[in-house]
Amino acid sequence: MTSSKTISDSVGYSKSVESRLKVQHLPQYKPKSASSAGSDVIKGLTQTPKCLSPHYLYDDRGSELFEQICELPEYYVTRTEAAILQNCAEEIAQLTGACEFVELGSGSSTKTRVLLDAYQNLGLPLHYLPIDVSAGILEASARQLLVDYPSLKVHALAGTYEQALGELERSELPTRMIGFIGSSLGNLTPQQCNDFLSHITAGLQLGEYFLLGVDLQKPKSILEAAYNDSAGVTADFNLNVLDHLNSRFDGNLDRNKFEHWTFYNETKHQIETYLRSLETQTAELSALNLKLNFEEGETIHTEISRKFDIDGIQQLLGSKGLVTQKIWTDENNWFALILSKLS
Repeated sequence: MTSSKTISDSVGYSKSVESRLKVQHLPQYKPKSASSAGSDVIKGLTQTPKCLSPHYLYDDRGSELFEQICELPEYYVTRTEAAILQNCAEEIAQLTGACEFVELGSGSSTKTRVLLDAYQNLGLPLHYLPIDVSAGILEASARQLLVDYPSLKVHALAGTYEQALGELERSELPTRMIGFIGSSLGNLTPQQCNDFLSHITAGLQLGEYFLLGVDLQKPKSILEAAYNDSAGVTADFNLNVLDHLNSRFDGNLDRNKFEHWTFYNETKHQIETYLRSLETQTAELSALNLKLNFEEGETIHTEISRKFDIDGIQQLLGSKGLVTQKIWTDENNWFALILSKLS
């Protein structure tokens, strides 16, 4: 009898999870051919200097490696932001009231739990819309959250930020908060940043909220150690771009013939990350009909990570109608969380 009841309860609970979960794979994110999917790869790898969009860092393996990076002693970003969030989550929930939380680049949703706990502790309904290009980790983390939060409803969207923001329907709750935490804004160029914030405002109604995490300017030695850790996890993360391209576009790029190279550009206030060819070599991405030639020392630019000052980011948000409501920082002023409202 006990065994049957346990199985019955398990099945019932599984049905409860499924009834609260919706996973939407955006059709735009599944192009009809690899060639159309890789048009940006062709453009980036045939120009001088070569470059790739940073979203190619984040296949399922890349997302797993980034989660490991977040635990590294040199990578201050995640633990600093997490500590700020622990201190301010309840205040955020009080400021917004009941709201639908849309998270861009949700990954494993680890920090999300801090916010969910705050809203739950105040007796507010929980609606969560995680957005990520890595469909595997997106669905896995959503299912775990539903097990841990019995009143939570999740609508997961697999695709790019722009695609997903364009798919948002009006919130079922009184308001909405879009969250972009984890310092990812720094991966965008100034023009991309401007365009991105336009997508944010398009996804909000007047009076709705935007929660933004930004990494602040600090000494070069701290920054360069964070992006070139002693264990080599960041290097593995960067080199995984080659494996991702090979898998997706039937390629033969050899990661053993490249190295991870990163440094802090003090003039532009940004970390710059590259893959650098260790020798003269050729490679091919067959699905794109693309042949590649590399000279020894030639680079592929894979990512930037800009570092901000608070006044500058407030001005940028204000130019889009996003008025700052509250700013939280750590004692070192290394990182900031900014809650703004579309006005």
